[in-house]
Amino acid sequence: MTVSQPPFNASNSIIVRLKIDNKVGMLANVNRVISEMRGIVGAIDLVGPEDGVLVRDISIFTNDPEHSDQIVTAIKNLPGVEFVNFSDRTFLVHLGGKISIRNRIPVKTRDDLSMAYTPGVARICMEIHHDPEDAYKLTTKGNTVAVVTDGTAVLGLGNIGPKAAMPVMEGKAMLFKEFADIDAWPICLDTNDTEEIIRIVKAIAPGFGGINLEDISAPRCFEIEQRLREELDIPVFHDDQHGTAVVTTAALINALKVVKKKAKNIKVVIAGAGAAGIACTKMILHLGVKNIVCCDSKGAIHTKRTDHNPSKQWLAENTNPELESGTLKEVIAGADVFLGVSAPNILQQNDIKRMAKDSVVFAMSNPDPEISPEEALPVAAVMATGRSDYPNQINNVLCFPGIFRGALDCRASTINEEMKLAAAHAIAETVDDAHISADYIIPSVFDSTVAKKISTAVQAAAYKTGVALSKKSK
Repeated sequence: MTVSQPPFNASNSIIVRLKIDNKVGMLANVNRVISEMRGIVGAIDLVGPEDGVLVRDISIFTNDPEHSDQIVTAIKNLPGVEFVNFSDRTFLVHLGGKISIRNRIPVKTRDDLSMAYTPGVARICMEIHHDPEDAYKLTTKGNTVAVVTDGTAVLGLGNIGPKAAMPVMEGKAMLFKEFADIDAWPICLDTNDTEEIIRIVKAIAPGFGGINLEDISAPRCFEIEQRLREELDIPVFHDDQHGTAVVTTAALINALKVVKKKAKNIKVVIAGAGAAGIACTKMILHLGVKNIVCCDSKGAIHTKRTDHNPSKQWLAENTNPELESGTLKEVIAGADVFLGVSAPNILQQNDIKRMAKDSVVFAMSNPDPEISPEEALPVAAVMATGRSDYPNQINNVLCFPGIFRGALDCRASTINEEMKLAAAHAIAETVDDAHISADYIIPSVFDSTVAKKISTAVQAAAYKTGVALSKKSK
């Protein structure tokens, strides 16, 4: 079995500061040792000369922190080189946090102060008091999203708590701003109580135009989202569920074009019956897929099993029309599509060989997929992962900025299934049919046109389904 190696990328890079004897060939010796230790040299910056030495900062791409330590140890043993210190570049990026606020207007004079704050602001307060809807045009509410978590299901790290979740939430806020010019702010809650989370979010909702739920463990996340959607008049979106589902559906739309199959005719096997797995199931049902078999750690989910929680009971009643039973490896036989949102290395190449001809494999567990591309690609027609170092990265950043941009701009009271499916089609259509291929079924996360196209499609769906509160521009 081929085991994928951690990728060389900036997140695993370090900067070492060295005092190197000012002699011919010394820098080359340092570069040679780094190369022998399987590191990749990036930028080499001259800090300045000192007596008999040159002080240099060298950026090095590594596999992981252990690999970084090994390289540093090797450098320390080099004659003619004095090790000063090293910095993890990712830690440097996070020093002081990654986001801040800035004023849109200056506060430099008494006039500025009197209008931005007291006494002038009182008139604005009373205007909103008389007509609360004016908050959308006279405050930041209409362009602000709360990124809410309790830190119970952070990335692949699990229940690490609200403080440790902050860097992820800050990163999410950065993406909102970068890709859709939305002001987002992390709200990390020190409680795991479902009712308390619902109460807190409802209490802070007046200051926000939308709520993005993030990294809240299942099955609590289902009730929290459902209740907030019912009890608030602003969009509520659990990205771990619906963001994953939207981007996965977009990729599936284009993958089916590559293999020339119709959604209504295919069999899909999904590994993972948590938040993402259930949302993906619901979305591709809306796409028109009729034969879906969902698997958890015990195998296929069907109505004859008696160990289901409410969410898995829904899967049992709405999927697996042929009542297939058995393990994932058994029910994958004859499947046209495999969607993995579960755990690493649960499939091997022989399992993919047992799928239907021209199979599609989406192995989205991160950082290690359900099956490595090296194993799957020789037998699968299309392969996608959640990783950036392989083609066809299925990444939620393609989805949530544009969805919220559209929802905020039309003052949608909710984000419904029609809006999500519209977003999936907008993402898929960003890839021109003439350019679609096995290695190109999904646009780049840096494609600046994606969020705008999603926003337009989402607004159209919101108006069509009657959930847009602002008047449609002519």
